[in-house]
Amino acid sequence: MSDVRIALITAPDHAAAASLGRALVEERLAACANLVPQITSIYRWEGAVQEDSEVLLIVKTSAAQAAALTERVLALHPYAVPEVLVLPVESGAGAYLDWMRASVE
Repeated sequence: MSDVRIALITAPDHAAAASLGRALVEERLAACANLVPQITSIYRWEGAVQEDSEVLLIVKTSAAQAAALTERVLALHPYAVPEVLVLPVESGAGAYLDWMRASVE
């Protein structure tokens, strides 16, 4: 099993997403953060169905850094309850996974 993780994080706009992604990479909590613009999120919040435009961050990290990454996102994120989902990676290109691991050590 791989020690690589993917974190999915939504942000309210490009500036917030870029700020989060840059902080995570600069602090070596993530090897890479991809920003996917203009997603539409439909969710229930405070008893009502909401629909908002957001930016999705796809963040590559290690199992060892996943908890610290989550804590840092919670500290920096503008939302009261940000989405941070950490998923295991079962396999991938060896050279990429090696680069990724080295980037978060």
